[in-house]
Formats: sequence, C-alpha cells, structure tokens
Amino acid sequence: MNLYSIIAGNFMLDGGAMFGVVPKTIWSKLVPNENNMVKVTARCLLVDYNNQLTLIDTGMGNKQSEKFFSYYNVWGNKNISTSLKSAGFHPDEINNVFLTHLHFDHCGGATKLSNLGPVTSFKNAYYWSNEKHWNWAINPNKREKASFLAENLRPLEVSGQLKHVAFNNKDYIKKSSLPFDLIIVDGHTEKQMIPVIKYKNIRIAFAADLIPTAAHIGLPYIASYDVRPLLTLKEKDIFLNYCCDNNVLLFFEHDVLVELASLKRDGSKVVIDKNLKLSDL
Repeated sequence: MNLYSIIAGNFMLDGGAMFGVVPKTIWSKLVPNENNMVKVTARCLLVDYNNQLTLIDTGMGNKQSEKFFSYYNVWGNKNISTSLKSAGFHPDEINNVFLTHLHFDHCGGATKLSNLGPVTSFKNAYYWSNEKHWNWAINPNKREKASFLAENLRPLEVSGQLKHVAFNNKDYIKKSSLPFDLIIVDGHTEKQMIPVIKYKNIRIAFAADLIPTAAHIGLPYIASYDVRPLLTLKEKDIFLNYCCDNNVLLFFEHDVLVELASLKRDGSKVVIDKNLKLSDL
C-alpha cells in the first residue's frame, strides 16, 4: 500500500464558525488567520492498494460562481488535478472516490462542468457514500441546505457511478469492501464516515470533520457547522480515546500546517504528541 496526500485547494472559513463557543482570544493563537477568518485546506488522501486507486474526498471543486467562491476567500493555486499529477496520477486512473460526507467542501471536486452541465470528474471511478447520509443530503434540512448542492450530487446518481457502503450498527470499527475500515459518527452530519487505514504496521484515521484540524483536539472545540454539537462532544471523546489506546495516527483534512499527528495522554486528556507527515512513516 502507498498513501499520497492530495491538496484539492485552500480557502478560509469564519473563525467563530470553525470553533463555536471557543473565544477568538484562544483559537486565534492556534491556527493561521486574518480578519476573523481561519486559513484551511482541503487535504484529500489517495490510497494505492491492490492495483486500485481510492481517493478519499475531493475538495470543493471549481464549478460555482465567482460570488460563491468570494465567500470562502480561496487562496493559493492548488487543485485536485495538479496535485494528482504531481503525485504521478491522472483522474482517469482513479477507481474509487470515497466521500466521507457530502458537504460541498468535501465532494465538490467529484464533479466538473461540461457543455452538458455538471458531470463526474472521475469517469472510471465508483463514488462511495452511504444510503442514510445520501438520503439526508438530497433531502436537506434548512441548517445544512447551503452545504448540500444539487450540482455536486445529481451527476453521481445520473452517471450510474454511485454506490453505497453497507455497514452494521453494532461494532465501533466497521469493515468495508474498500481498503480501510470505518467509524460512523453523527454529530457533524448524519452518518459521516471516518476511514481507518492499516499502513506499514500502523493505523491512520482520516479525521474529516470530526476533528478538522489539530487545533480541534480539545473536546469543546467544535465547529458551529455541526448539527448535533453535544453528540460531537461525545463522539470525539470516544474517538480520541480509541485512537490513543490503539496508536492510531490522525490525518487532518483541513489543517494548513499539520498533515498527520500521533497522540498521547496528558492526565485525563488526549493531546497531540508529535506532528508528522506521511513521508515520516
């Protein structure tokens, strides 16, 4: 197995939205920011295993209007195509696109504009969601409606490339047909999927929006985007203890500076031990 960090773009989000009840005087010391906006990235993960390429998440893409992107202060020149090329791959080589959840900054790059309107970006890939989250996304509640965009979702179904991961509700770590196990969480959105990958005798959890940056390790550091923040609080506690007890590294999707981290205990808390990169493993 080989793993590749794929940057699908960089943008900015409101600091209050990113950290919820945590005061600016605290969060502003933890993450790069300016004008109350936090710098974030869309760091995807490419898994090369058993002659199959599986891409985890795709960033926000480039289909929307200039006005739309102005809300998110897009910066830098990274995108998913150039990042794949830098890693030695082409979009047509991707076999599976696994979407942790369907908020636009995680699945927007799964589709692109054509003369016929939005179409899938990875023509030879299956796209993996799960049935409960898919139904949640295509019938959005008013709180999340702006994050579930039809132009990101409809082409996946129309193309016939959409598949759903099946899992039971009993075990914390759920087996899948893809090259990783899954943890299912419901605080950020319904049935978000967290991949846990066995790699070089260690395990890596793609933390997605359960813990979007290294600064969100603290249990109360919960984004205002979460639909069930008290459930997120509980899920983070369980997840961090599981990862610490089992030496699972965290791969951060939205942290500009920290790609990967190990964990340790500091009294009753789970905290970051070391900041790492995939190339360190």
